[in-house]
Amino acid sequence: MLKKIGSLLFALSVLSLVIFQPIQEVSAEELSDIPDRSKENIQLLIEKEIIFGYTDGTFKPKNPVSRQEATAMIGRALNLDNTKQETTFPDVTSHMYASGYIASATEKGIITGHSDGKFRPNETVTRAQMAIIISRAFNIKGETKRSFPDVENDSLYYEAINSIASAGISVGYPDGTFKPYNKLTREEFSILVAKAISENGDYVVQEPSEDVPEEPQEPEEPKDETVEVIDERIVTADSLNVRQGPSIDYDIVGKLTTGNAVKVHKLEGDWAYVSHGELKGYVHTYYLVAKPGEATPRTVAIDPGHGGRDPGASANGLVEKEVVLDVSLMVRDYLKDSGIDVVMTRQSDWYPSLDGRVAIAQKGNADAFVSVHANAFMSSATGVETFYYAAGMTDRERKSYHLAKFINDRLYKAMDMNNRGVKNVGYRVIKATTLPSVLTEIGFLTNDHDARKLKTQHYREEAAQAIALGIIDYYNWRD
Repeated sequence: MLKKIGSLLFALSVLSLVIFQPIQEVSAEELSDIPDRSKENIQLLIEKEIIFGYTDGTFKPKNPVSRQEATAMIGRALNLDNTKQETTFPDVTSHMYASGYIASATEKGIITGHSDGKFRPNETVTRAQMAIIISRAFNIKGETKRSFPDVENDSLYYEAINSIASAGISVGYPDGTFKPYNKLTREEFSILVAKAISENGDYVVQEPSEDVPEEPQEPEEPKDETVEVIDERIVTADSLNVRQGPSIDYDIVGKLTTGNAVKVHKLEGDWAYVSHGELKGYVHTYYLVAKPGEATPRTVAIDPGHGGRDPGASANGLVEKEVVLDVSLMVRDYLKDSGIDVVMTRQSDWYPSLDGRVAIAQKGNADAFVSVHANAFMSSATGVETFYYAAGMTDRERKSYHLAKFINDRLYKAMDMNNRGVKNVGYRVIKATTLPSVLTEIGFLTNDHDARKLKTQHYREEAAQAIALGIIDYYNWRD
């Protein structure tokens, strides 16, 4: 970490976040990867500033669309209030970019959470959930009855699917099915929203009616008679497809990532039927390893740098303490989802001392410590770097080096930034501890290129996932 001398000269007011950093005056033709079949629909959304492209000139149509992203698109289409605020969901806090849209859409009865009270903002939207959201958002009612063999008439989402099918927004697949549990991509969800708001169609943007009925519970999953757990395994692949059946010929129903802990219910040849939370399906056993024993706990302390009276670096409309808190909270969520316990040195805007951060980690029985920062120096300085401290090569110092290397190798690739490497520096927060400890810098606020990325939710999520995967890599190596 370079000294942040003179960084206050760059201080500017913090910009509000959007889902993606938009490309100015963009058209669908200027985005390099939009399929011809969806250009007209996506162009409509771009013109209405409902969705944007990425800063690299792509749209990424095959990327999954999350519940948070889908709600933000609906919120923009309906001109809902996007003032960041606390919500009724414990996993949607005011720092999240779509918290205002989520709160507004909840108030208007367009969305609700899961039965456990959580919203699960990063969960991919299913076609059944899409039908509920769009039919409620645009007050679409079915004029005729549509029949799909995979949609029961007494299911909780039948009316919503019938409504959008009757309106011609989504009429199902060529084989006559609707596939309610299929996950949606950015392209697919964009087409459906565009059809719902198209001024050339029967349904234009309108506020939902005041007498919106109570939203049904989340769509019921297909009945699963396999409840016995025969083993527990850990996923080793960066992105592992979960399929409906035991071969690559079956549809993908979700994805798992490195470090996810899964329960194994049965084996069929080289395939295992597994569950991870509510996600169930088949994965190839090649990408599963034995779960570590209880004798090897995994508890990491995540330390968002600065905070409170100490803003850290400020430049290009960004403030370090805010950027690293946003990223660190997402790191926490990724790790918890992978079965790793997390101790946060701060979860809001306050300042723990350097020694206080170490004390919080050790009191929480952490066995590793990761401090997250953003850099500042001259405007030409750019890239990612990660620090550890070693006076000799004790076991703690050796583990610190490997932890730093695993994180840095993931981070510079995910951020598509210059790799400044792994360095041995005695920063107090990683020196004054008995734990394997590192400090990682996710980019330079003072560099225009780095700052543009750090302003976007996409790259903040990329940074968070990379740090989390690096920590998982470390634990897999350690154990």
